[in-house]
Amino acid sequence: MNEKVLVTYASRFGSTAGVAQAIGKTLAESGVQVDVLAMQDVKDVSGYRAVVTGSAINSGVWLPEAMQFVQTHQAALRSKPFAAFLVCMTLSMRSAENYRSHVATWLEPVRALVRPVKEGLFAGALDIARIPSFGDRLKFRLSVLFGAWKEGDHRDWDAIDAWAQELKPLLAL
Repeated sequence: MNEKVLVTYASRFGSTAGVAQAIGKTLAESGVQVDVLAMQDVKDVSGYRAVVTGSAINSGVWLPEAMQFVQTHQAALRSKPFAAFLVCMTLSMRSAENYRSHVATWLEPVRALVRPVKEGLFAGALDIARIPSFGDRLKFRLSVLFGAWKEGDHRDWDAIDAWAQELKPLLAL
């Protein structure tokens, strides 16, 4: 096994991919060898020292391909340091702190398979024009209209960087 860390993600519109890239960049800047890859591009995790996995949230759950990834690689992930993060718009709401403990429950299916050494909860970005379904675009436009959240990039890059810095010693690097 080499000393490389895998940061892998499932993203619908690029927000989660951006968070994964930022985590990888922070780890790399502190001297860690990192691969940042979309989950569909990962066939084997056995050669990595540690794995950081993240998913966008859709209706309160990890994306199906993210859950499939954790299920497929469960045995290997249990044998090494593993961290998990999620990216969702709920954390961009005005009263996001009131929802944080609820959002954390969305990691329960992952925890049931592999216990993370650290969990990250991050707000995402909303670009309604990128949503392919007319019905979903309409729902988001109504949510914006009624003040549930605002369109735009709500990712807190400082919080993501701090999380990645805290992650390094937990990955035994």
